Amino acid sequence: MAAAEGKMETKLIDGKAIAALVRAEVKNLTEELKEQKGVTPGLAMMLVGDRQDSQSYVKNKKKAATEVGFHVVDVHLPDTVTQEELLAEVKKLNDDPEVHGILVQLPLPDHIEEATVLKSIRVDKDADGFAAENVGNLCLKGGDAPLAVPCTPAGCVELLQRSGVKVAGKSA
Repeated sequence: MAAAEGKMETKLIDGKAIAALVRAEVKNLTEELKEQKGVTPGLAMMLVGDRQDSQSYVKNKKKAATEVGFHVVDVHLPDTVTQEELLAEVKKLNDDPEVHGILVQLPLPDHIEEATVLKSIRVDKDADGFAAENVGNLCLKGGDAPLAVPCTPAGCVELLQRSGVKVAGKSA
């Protein structure tokens, strides 16, 4: 129906096709980075415990990162790990020059303070965009661009943009 009649317009978005296109673009950029600078992007994924949903999510992230040619570091710790032990693992990744981004799969077990763990990730390795500096820069008009933005909203915006959907002036 036409929007002029007071009906909402709909458009089918092919997320799988767009995801394949984005992955191909990232793979090409990864290859260029390797050729021109000798650098392979490194992504560390930290999983604490054996939650099936978290394991599935991390598995999919590792698969996507491997497909585009990233160096993948997999850190899987038992749910009995202490906060100090987890922070020591984060420090190792912060100090590893082959790791450029760190993802900590949430939620963490109840005995671990998520905020403390997330704050321990260097802002330049904060792949989720959760660091206060990244969130603050994201919110500032005219400020510095964040080094990373949260992936789910960024992915939604990417889908809309690549599908030609105009959201300016629309209401939900």
